[in-house]
Amino acid sequence: MKIGEIAPDFTLPDQDRGRFNLSQHLGKGPIVIFFYPKDDSPVCTAEACAFRDRFQVFQTMGAMVVGISSDPEDSHQAFAAKNKLPYTLLSDEKGEVRSAFGVPKKLGFMPGRATYILDKQGIVRGFYDNMTNAKGHVDEALTVLRGLKP
Repeated sequence: MKIGEIAPDFTLPDQDRGRFNLSQHLGKGPIVIFFYPKDDSPVCTAEACAFRDRFQVFQTMGAMVVGISSDPEDSHQAFAAKNKLPYTLLSDEKGEVRSAFGVPKKLGFMPGRATYILDKQGIVRGFYDNMTNAKGHVDEALTVLRGLKP
């Protein structure tokens, strides 16, 4: 996915065994989707907690935050509870949504870490791809959101 493209619609299970459909949330405000490799790994935990720590800022900007990895719902539920994550985590066990977004793999096999910032029409307005700078994903998302027209 490139900036200016429309994000693909998808439906995935969340940590509470509900179903999240992207198109049902469009029009309400921007959506920040961060793809991460694995629940409870050090950098992924740092990234998830960085989004948690700035969550009220995202809410003030009218933005929804969603995390996606290939971990199952049970793992997400435990990860969210352990780290007090206030946002939705989605399970993409087959990697279909990750693939549809074009999240790059690292070392040819490891799921990448990438953040997409969508406007309320679902158009990609920002993208950040970095495996080790967990906080950078949050900073970039907030920078892009500040530049969006209300």
